Amino acid sequence: MALGLQKLSNTETQNSILGKRKERPDAESDCSQINPLIPTNDDFSVTDAIAMDCEMVGVGQGNRSALGRVTMVNQWGNVLYDEFVRPVERVADFRTQISGIRPRDLRKAKDFSTAQKKVALLMKGRILVGHALSNDLKALLLSHPKKDLRDTSEYKPFLKGRRRKALRHLADEFLGAKIQSGEHCPIEDARAAMLLYQRNRKEWEKSIRDQMRLRQKQNKHNQKGKTNDGDSLNVNHVAIIS
Repeated sequence: MALGLQKLSNTETQNSILGKRKERPDAESDCSQINPLIPTNDDFSVTDAIAMDCEMVGVGQGNRSALGRVTMVNQWGNVLYDEFVRPVERVADFRTQISGIRPRDLRKAKDFSTAQKKVALLMKGRILVGHALSNDLKALLLSHPKKDLRDTSEYKPFLKGRRRKALRHLADEFLGAKIQSGEHCPIEDARAAMLLYQRNRKEWEKSIRDQMRLRQKQNKHNQKGKTNDGDSLNVNHVAIIS
């Protein structure tokens, strides 16, 4: 993965990266094969828009999902935070074929509350980009203002009718990038979501502004209607008394 972390000085690293997991050598090569997703610079600053992707493991009987890894990248695709996370409950299914998570990865993983606090700090006051973000936020037990969510699974130009497309299909169709052919790489997935957003940012943000203006207009209309109804009731009430 051409992140160029070793080029940063110790001071730069402390100032720009809040958390960084040491990756397995095989994971590094897996995440670097897709050229469109490789960052074009070494800017590790926390930008106004950041992308997140999570991988889940199974707890309970294995049918309930819990956070196993969380990754966040900046608008350039450089990693801001990437950690394996140890669930509170015992892991019944590592779901390795998809999650890429193995028992050894969780032995020295971050505890859930530590990872949760880091993620909350990073995304506070920023645009959060991702695919099916409701699942990731649910696993983190966090919320984020709807106006600051940019979900590639819900953006209308990415939909097929009313059906949502998988991230791998969006990456292939709009970026020419092949992802998720085997074990998922959350760095790769977060970069794909961010690049989809960046390439459509102007139109996407315009649609958000239009939606907000329409909502404000509707709210004003509703408030005006309530006021008029209240005035009518008061007039009738006075007439009856007199």
